[in-house]
Amino acid sequence: MWITVAIICVGLVLFLFKYVLSTPGPNPFDADTREPVRPLVSKKEKNKVLKQGFLVNKIPEQLDAIVIGSGIGGLGIAVLLAKVGKRVLVLEQHDRAGGCCHTFTEKGFEFDVGIHYIGDLLDHKPFRCMLDQMTNGQLQWEPLENPYDQVVLGPPENRRVYPIYSGRNRFPDELKKCFPGEEKAIDEYMKLVKKAGRGIWLLALLKLCPVPLAKFLVYTGLANRLSFFFKMASRSLTDVVNELTQNKDLRAVFTYIFGTYGNMPKDASFSMHSLLVTHYLNGAWYPKGGASEIAYHMIPIIEKAGGAVLVRAPVKQILFNDSKQACGVSVMKGQEEIHVRAPMIISNAGIFNTYQKLLPKDLQAMPAIQRQLSMMKNGEGGLSIFLGLDGTKEELGLKADNYWIFKENNFDELVVKYLEGKREDSAKNVPLLFVASPSAKDSTWEERSPGKSTLSLVSFAKYEWFEEWKDGKVTNRGADYKELKQAFIDSVLEVVMEVFPKITRDKIEYVDCGTPITNTYYIGAPKGEIYGADHGTERFSAELNATVRPQTPLKNLYLTGQDVFVCGFAGALAGALTCGSVILNRNLHLDAIALAKKTKLMNAKAKGE
Repeated sequence: MWITVAIICVGLVLFLFKYVLSTPGPNPFDADTREPVRPLVSKKEKNKVLKQGFLVNKIPEQLDAIVIGSGIGGLGIAVLLAKVGKRVLVLEQHDRAGGCCHTFTEKGFEFDVGIHYIGDLLDHKPFRCMLDQMTNGQLQWEPLENPYDQVVLGPPENRRVYPIYSGRNRFPDELKKCFPGEEKAIDEYMKLVKKAGRGIWLLALLKLCPVPLAKFLVYTGLANRLSFFFKMASRSLTDVVNELTQNKDLRAVFTYIFGTYGNMPKDASFSMHSLLVTHYLNGAWYPKGGASEIAYHMIPIIEKAGGAVLVRAPVKQILFNDSKQACGVSVMKGQEEIHVRAPMIISNAGIFNTYQKLLPKDLQAMPAIQRQLSMMKNGEGGLSIFLGLDGTKEELGLKADNYWIFKENNFDELVVKYLEGKREDSAKNVPLLFVASPSAKDSTWEERSPGKSTLSLVSFAKYEWFEEWKDGKVTNRGADYKELKQAFIDSVLEVVMEVFPKITRDKIEYVDCGTPITNTYYIGAPKGEIYGADHGTERFSAELNATVRPQTPLKNLYLTGQDVFVCGFAGALAGALTCGSVILNRNLHLDAIALAKKTKLMNAKAKGE
């Protein structure tokens, strides 16, 4: 009986997915909008686009939508709507557009805050083709080294370094060289991550198909039967990997990339982890000219359609009419509150900010809103340290790759001890550290900053460690706060100088630390998180993903970005694609796949193949 039911459901799902959701509305990917690549512009010219301050006379008339937040999820949905002729206003509380894709400059050094490397950018892949259309072909990508990641385990006297290569065959083949005798475990690991990654289609479907069908798939258990992604979603990364091998270093190498979504392996969903592993199987890339190029090439598309992206525009509240339909936002301009109206409001501020801060109190209390909030929780706070260095990448021993440095191979134990320890003790013993050099990844860096280099260092820290200073002035939170930051900086620098011996203290011209409350101030993260809502096993239940959708329980209010889909650059864009699918009443995920097929065919014809 179950087989018959499953076959009927699959037929119904495929019919809905292909026809009902993919045909009625306009297609943003219908025309190829790529243009010849133009030269990079100066920072001053770029800022004319990225730093357009909010003024009443800059608000476009007859808006079709307002987007709250200019991170990639917000810009992404704005571009998709602009490409079908919609007039969209994007409002950003920071002084520059881009969210985690923005950059800042201190003492002549430019730093990226959130873009370290992106995968799945081969020319013929849907993700690359979609990005090309969303930037009119202007955003260029630099490939990283291969190996693109280095996993460093253990103290200096017993340090092991395992290179991580891209390539669907090379990735496992190189692991087998490092771990002879573990071939079976490595093959099984690859089989599982690929199978789970392929099952992501049903996550998108649950957010797009009619609610009754989504509930049917969830409550009959068919979601778990139809998709290996959901079947494995409730299993922790630690549990799955520990069944594959007893080799503790191999377990660590299988799980090292957990830092890109912020959960310890014992709490992380194996399915989420699989998405990251498969995302980088074909390589890793970095935006040429730095992360600010992303927003810089998206904003003109929004403007061309009559929209605008305005900064220093903090949204105080979403406005609703008597029928409880979203109809605008209130924006603070100094002490003045300005109301801006539009028939559709799209929030890229995250589910917690949207529901807990931007809704009127009576609407916050709605059972449907509270149910969604009860299913999600805040992610862990992020800690970032920025180094400006005197010396070229060659002089400092830096390459276009990343280092994942761990005190030892027992990740769960290390992180639990760190996060549950006293903040002063934990500051002196950071157990995991991501190290990357944006300057070494960008071929244009030397032209802009000759003889200089940068390092970005990322780890995690509890919001509560810094919460007492959250209301202080951002540039002067007090001596105690600076002392705590310095403790983190000192312990992290010690690790960096051990792994990179050419980097010495006399080479450091600039250093500063961004804490969870820094993230709250600049990117609006309520608990200092850098990956939005928590990505543990609960996040990937079929029930949650059928419940938390782009449509909110309030008419004309939508969600976009990483809380709609998954975290990271690609995840936030997938959230935008999902939101756009609902608004435009067509499946943009399938449109992106069709675009890739079309592009691949055109490229083959151009080459005479």
